[in-house]
Amino acid sequence: MVGGAELPVPALTGQAGQFLVGHLITLTPAVLLLFGMGRGDLRTESVASRTVRHWDVALAVSCAAAGLLTAAICHILWPTDIAMVLGRNIAGYIGLALILRPLVGHRVAGGALAAVPLACAAAGWRTGGRPEPWAWLLHPGDSVLAVVMATATLLVGVSVALTRRKPPWEIDAAP
Repeated sequence: MVGGAELPVPALTGQAGQFLVGHLITLTPAVLLLFGMGRGDLRTESVASRTVRHWDVALAVSCAAAGLLTAAICHILWPTDIAMVLGRNIAGYIGLALILRPLVGHRVAGGALAAVPLACAAAGWRTGGRPEPWAWLLHPGDSVLAVVMATATLLVGVSVALTRRKPPWEIDAAP
């Protein structure tokens, strides 16, 4: 639905490239997952007989898989690169959310996650308007490197979320 709508973002390095609205829209599933995973009491969940952490990771992987499957179906029905970009970025952002939540907590992770596309848009372009290799979310839909990096981010996120229990520090609303 958003097609090729672009946002003007100034480039700090290299040359400005194409920054699509879809790069920001794909943050929504990851931020909603962070919000949902942060709603429970971490102390209670860590001593429960069945850890909720495994269910959280299963939900996150299911959302990433659903995003990729939907993108593939849309790409088959309407051959456009934006569908593959959206599906790949959803999976990558969910992976980043799974990495950030155990490290900094769900509140800080939401803000840090929202800063990723803006940082990539400002510093992720080379001369000629091509994205840097590390800025996977800016790559076109047919980029194998971007798919590999987004998948690797999701896999690292799954392993971090399953092995780390609680952030070293977390901002609490209560004193």
